[in-house]
Amino acid sequence: MRKTILLYGGAMAILVGILKYVDYRFFVKDLSVEFYIGVVALMFTILGVWVGRQLTRKKIVTVDPNFSLNESNLEKLGISKRELEVLELIAQGMSNQEIADKLFVSPHTVKSHSSNLFVKLNARRRTEAIKKAKELMLLP
Repeated sequence: MRKTILLYGGAMAILVGILKYVDYRFFVKDLSVEFYIGVVALMFTILGVWVGRQLTRKKIVTVDPNFSLNESNLEKLGISKRELEVLELIAQGMSNQEIADKLFVSPHTVKSHSSNLFVKLNARRRTEAIKKAKELMLLP
């Protein structure tokens, strides 16, 4: 989100610079304000479409075809199916809010599942939990 705001701010500065350059170098001063508003609107439309495509682009996740989930480790640790789902989404780099939105639960529920996972995997942070889950063949 912050990158998007900075991108828009930087684009606006560049656009104003271009408009000033064009105004002082090539155009006669009697262009209307509507012309400039139209150019700015066109530029922001193009920028908005580009940013929207970047944000909604599908992420390609590669899965090891030889991976098989170790069910015995899963049962031994007592990890539920929902906790495993949360663990997989954590491994994909999603935030608690993104996981909550994807699973249609509250962020508090995601935090509870994460805490349970950390206890069951004896991990203190996300990266450590992912590493241990991969070692136990719970994640590809």
